[in-house]
Amino acid sequence: METVREVTLTTAPLQSPCAITHTSPALIFSAGGFTSNVFHDFNEGFIPLFITVDSFFNDRDVILAIVNCSDWWVDKYSELIARFTRHPIINLDKETATHCFPMAIVGLMSHGPMTVDPTLQRGAQPKTVLDFHAILTTTYGQGYTLPPQSRPKLVIIGRSTHRVILNQDKVLEAAKNVGFDVVVFEPTQGTPMREVFRVLHGSHVMIGVHGAGLTNELFLRPGAVFMQIVPIRNSWLGDICYGKLALRLGLEYIVYDIAIEESSLANQLPKDLLDPNDQGGMLMNDWSNWEIYMNQNVTLNLARFGRYLERAYEKAKISMRKESSHADH
Repeated sequence: METVREVTLTTAPLQSPCAITHTSPALIFSAGGFTSNVFHDFNEGFIPLFITVDSFFNDRDVILAIVNCSDWWVDKYSELIARFTRHPIINLDKETATHCFPMAIVGLMSHGPMTVDPTLQRGAQPKTVLDFHAILTTTYGQGYTLPPQSRPKLVIIGRSTHRVILNQDKVLEAAKNVGFDVVVFEPTQGTPMREVFRVLHGSHVMIGVHGAGLTNELFLRPGAVFMQIVPIRNSWLGDICYGKLALRLGLEYIVYDIAIEESSLANQLPKDLLDPNDQGGMLMNDWSNWEIYMNQNVTLNLARFGRYLERAYEKAKISMRKESSHADH
């Protein structure tokens, strides 16, 4: 929060006359905090923005007045931002003129981590995360057609710093041997969103170690398989950030909880601190452990993980047959 700019609102008297008078209301919010991490871009940004606009401005007649509005953020998400307003945005970081609005709402509404809860909404037609998914598909899927595929496509979300799959090359080969076409994808802040959509929307399976890159499950098609590799004491976070979302998106969700011997912490910590059945309570109760558990790497047991790949393959083939059947009709 210390990186989020504070704003002051006033009704009267104004210290200076209105330089610009708007007839549409304003929605004022911050694009700061943990943005640049794609999970936070959506969890604290676009999903709450979707909820707030749908609740108060379903005709999109609202001006988005944004603080902590970085140029890279506007450039990266310009197409998505335009889905929520009919008007140009106002970057309050760059404004010196006094803007006057007939009304304003400050802040965004959240229903919880990666959640759109229809029971908490004001409108006559409550929305779910599938409605948000539809906006993403409309925004980034224009002109996109699924390529013909004879083998299921599996995308490994790569990581290069922490929570890395240390034997990723062998995992890739194992996936190919099961029958997948395999792509390793590690999107960055500079990766265009249409490319992210193209890679994920065209895949049948996405796997990755718990982390922000798994937010890209938002671009998978319903019925696709999502496998989250969960490091020691990351289960609770994995569930609230990505697991529950997967089920709401209609994905086939598989959890791979790593064994102690698959963690890089196996030779660093006593076993009582590596209980794979601990859902993360210790991690959340004692923040001094955060860096330890969040920075572990994994070396997957190929025999054990191979059985999960086979399960994912069977689910992907079922999904492909269903899609083929729907196309024929």
